[in-house]
Amino acid sequence: MAEYLHTMLRITDPEKSRKFYEALGFTFSRDMDIVRNGEREATNYFYSMGDHENVLELTFNHDGRTYDLGDAYGHIAVGVDDLAQTLAELKGQGIEAEREPYRVREGGSLICFVRDPDQYRVELIDRSGA
Repeated sequence: MAEYLHTMLRITDPEKSRKFYEALGFTFSRDMDIVRNGEREATNYFYSMGDHENVLELTFNHDGRTYDLGDAYGHIAVGVDDLAQTLAELKGQGIEAEREPYRVREGGSLICFVRDPDQYRVELIDRSGA
């Protein structure tokens, strides 16, 4: 039997990423250094959400490399109780929506996208039923 464990994203600034993902409701769980040949190569930062433990792994490589986001990545999605309130709280922390919330189909959920410090898209889905 298979079980979903986590999604991993490469990051360039652990502190900025932590602030962003905690603003979205993730909770920092733990970090883990990757050591090869006696040197710290990378650090993995794990985040939980609600009852789901360690569902997001952010990896920081200590060699200073940067990353090309590429065009295959889409987004991760997070359900929120009240999209308008969430966006107002995020805006207060300097996190802006890409555009105004919208529905992709008649009667569908209200959604909006924000970007993390490394420009990964995160979809916010209103779960209030509004």
